[in-house]
Amino acid sequence: MSDSKIQATGHPSGNAAAKHSPGQADGFSWIPIRTLAARHRPRILAHLLSLGERDRYLRFGHMANDQQIKNYVDRIDFDRDEVFGVFNRRLALVAMAHLSYFANGPRGTPAGEFGVSVASHLRGRGFGERLFDHAALHARNRHIDTLLVNALSENTAMLRIARNAGARIERDGPESQAWVRLAPESLASRVEALVEERAADVDYGLKRQAQLVDSLLSGRMTKA
Repeated sequence: MSDSKIQATGHPSGNAAAKHSPGQADGFSWIPIRTLAARHRPRILAHLLSLGERDRYLRFGHMANDQQIKNYVDRIDFDRDEVFGVFNRRLALVAMAHLSYFANGPRGTPAGEFGVSVASHLRGRGFGERLFDHAALHARNRHIDTLLVNALSENTAMLRIARNAGARIERDGPESQAWVRLAPESLASRVEALVEERAADVDYGLKRQAQLVDSLLSGRMTKA
């Protein structure tokens, strides 16, 4: 169906407005999320290759080896899809989401599929849910009204995110499929996306400056 996963498996139909509205702010502290481009392929690859066996299994639905992950990264279509990332202070990519688009959703209209990965030491801090909300916001602004999440039934963290967004989850043995209905695009959703993107760019720029200062100071200390 899409390329947000390797081959067939990877990582919701209900009204999301009742409990949680995808693409709208919630109680999490702010996490700067940047839109990634083709030039970020090496960082995406490094992030995914750093995942342990269990994390690869949950992200892709099978134990993806290094070559399969490389093939997946090479196939990402940045002109069609959207990829989002979170960088740490050292500018390493520590969490990312792939929002892939396909033509025929359950309502006969274009839909999006969401896949996410988070570095093991950052799990449980809301990165996955914030990336989901961010992806949903961008999907709304592309006139997408439905998001799909494919996940292993044992991937309780991913299914919890979908359930909190109002998804109806359909289990089929070891796999589950969830569809999330999104609110329509609005002026507020476009402004929110623009503000988040600009703020994340500023955050990234500050991190780059801090890294440059650190490297200059380290050089001076080494010379001394």
